[in-house]
Amino acid sequence: MATRSQTAALLVVGALALAACSAGGVKPSSAPQSGAKTLVIDTSFDLKTADPGRTYEPTGLFVGKAVYETLLTFDGADVTKPVPALAESYELSEDGKVLTLKLKKGATFADGSPLTADDVVFSLTRVRDMKGTPSFLLDGVEIAKTDDTTITLTSKAPNPALPYILPNPALGVINSKVAKEHGATTDAGDKAEQYLNTASAGSGPYTIESFNLSSQVVLRANPKYYGAKPAYDRVVIRNVEAATQKLNVQRGDSQVALNLSGDQVTGMPANLQVKKTASANVIFLLANQDSSVSKTTPNAKFVEALRKGVDYAGLLELAGEGSTQAPGIIPSQLLGALPQDQAAKRDVEGAKAALAASGLSNPTVKLEFPSELTVNGLSFQPLAERIQANLKEVGITVDLAPAPVTTALDNYRNGKEELGLWYWGPDYPDPSDYLAFLPGKLVGLRAGWKDGADKAVSAAGDKAATTIGDEARKAAYADVQTKLNASGPFIPLIQPSQNIVTAASVTGLEYHPVWTVDLADLGAK
Repeated sequence: MATRSQTAALLVVGALALAACSAGGVKPSSAPQSGAKTLVIDTSFDLKTADPGRTYEPTGLFVGKAVYETLLTFDGADVTKPVPALAESYELSEDGKVLTLKLKKGATFADGSPLTADDVVFSLTRVRDMKGTPSFLLDGVEIAKTDDTTITLTSKAPNPALPYILPNPALGVINSKVAKEHGATTDAGDKAEQYLNTASAGSGPYTIESFNLSSQVVLRANPKYYGAKPAYDRVVIRNVEAATQKLNVQRGDSQVALNLSGDQVTGMPANLQVKKTASANVIFLLANQDSSVSKTTPNAKFVEALRKGVDYAGLLELAGEGSTQAPGIIPSQLLGALPQDQAAKRDVEGAKAALAASGLSNPTVKLEFPSELTVNGLSFQPLAERIQANLKEVGITVDLAPAPVTTALDNYRNGKEELGLWYWGPDYPDPSDYLAFLPGKLVGLRAGWKDGADKAVSAAGDKAATTIGDEARKAAYADVQTKLNASGPFIPLIQPSQNIVTAASVTGLEYHPVWTVDLADLGAK
């Protein structure tokens, strides 16, 4: 998930400036009432703002989902079909260019005022035009109010992904009247972020009580929420390292730990629930196709040797329970993912034969990866070491070149890595997000795969991008990945497990690849 930090296939979790804020806008009472239910969640913050028009970090989307509502959403963990939220219905035109949404009646903001079509138009236009991190979600989309209950979103080209994009919490609807009073505009001059970091201008089940970028966010149940009352009166979200998360949930100081590795969740006490689900993050290898970067990796038979030489089962052992092999670059949760029976299998003799056919004799290549980055608690270092050992068995020498995130990221973005080990999390849960891996596209260029390098793959991608209808899109994106696996420079490896530990009192928790957890879905025993 991310600021196009996931577009860069990277969540950089660094030191964040302190920005302590007191509650504003909708004022909470100073202390929880007797008998109030409080939920404490420990997570590792990747958080920059509570302004929905500017947020695109995982923790920000998690908070935004609770405070703001979107036109569409997803039912639990299922991201294969958008469902109504603030919109009671939606319809995509046959040419895929016009999305018409009918607003439901009765939605209100946290101050009790009604949510209107004008609020929707202002909110979405603001995201698109003030050019914050998530503005790309609505690039080229015209937003209009047809009448008081109808919104139309019009794209110049077919845009079947749009219903899958609209559930993103960055597209949450804000109270335009209140926001404008505090500097909100629909251009780069917008100054409402500071206010939105302290106040609740949304219609969601929770409001912001306090917001601190480096330590904790406290939410309180919205007393004027028009929908079903949330189970918890107060939610405290704390920035805690994984090792401390484990201790806290074991001793009852918290009820949810979101960021534990597979090793950390083994042997948990019987009074705790452990949910192990394959994350939507796909870890992959890239082999640079630019001959100015490498004389070795552009060789198609060398890439075949890589693909056949990796021990995928061994990588899964490192990743732990809940992880799964990635048959293609699109993760298993999304429409168009390849079935497991199409996943690559290790073939040492086949890898040796491909290497012999390459004409390369005892090749040595450099594998770069971010040294301090972990994905779902999994470090890149042991994965790289395992890949190094695998490929040595087939006659390929791999020199490991770990680097700090900023250095590794620069080389990756600039297409300078001979071999790279990275991951990609979905910017939005639609297969079109993965067209970035095609020749001449964002990630394709990072692998030195220039436009026109593989016309069959590009043609399949062009077809998939404009295909309408779930079944047809599923087939089109499966075709893209099959071709990509056959001739592309990317080797999908694994989807590491998302491990969430909860107290027995917490019910209804489902991992979601966009907002991690929907607080409104949680129940309390």
